[in-house]
Amino acid sequence: MSFAVAIDGPAAAGKGTISKAVAAHFAFAHLDTGLLYRAVGRRTLNGTDPVAAAQDLTAEELAQGDLRTAEIAQAASKVAVIPEVRAALVDFQRAFARRAGGAVLDGRDIGTVICPKADVKLFVTASAEVRAERRFLELNAKGADVTRAQVLSDVQERDARDAERSTAPMKPAEDAILLDTSDLSIDEALAQAIEVIESMLPATR
Repeated sequence: MSFAVAIDGPAAAGKGTISKAVAAHFAFAHLDTGLLYRAVGRRTLNGTDPVAAAQDLTAEELAQGDLRTAEIAQAASKVAVIPEVRAALVDFQRAFARRAGGAVLDGRDIGTVICPKADVKLFVTASAEVRAERRFLELNAKGADVTRAQVLSDVQERDARDAERSTAPMKPAEDAILLDTSDLSIDEALAQAIEVIESMLPATR
């Protein structure tokens, strides 16, 4: 059975946590598509051309080292606005979505560009202030020397860059179901996501 779940949304809204948990709950494969761009961004920090980095990217690179630093996140956001980079990574993502047994993909343009015919589309969001606080606590726990103001500024800048890029801007698909996690616990948000997906699953599964 091929069954694709597209989960989009801005940074620190909870889509990654929800996506992993949803995939585990339904025994679907999971792909954090942001890791593709983070891996490309990491290579550009070492001087590699971003388009060449995207074209040569391997699945193994997604598991190498910590791709979730603030520096790599900013690099990823910058390479993600390059149309040639996005084009190079499209086939990888679409092939993953078609795999047998079901797949969950999370990112920023899954429901609009990568899998416009996904069986379920969710757009997970939260206010910039709530997301910045979550990100600050995460970075602070890792020992990063950042302030709340800096993190909020980074979140707002990244939101603007993602939403205003000419190629595949971040926005909800017209048929996506909005899940605002600003005032939800992760368990509450996950329960809502599971309820939506269960209602769309084939009865023969």
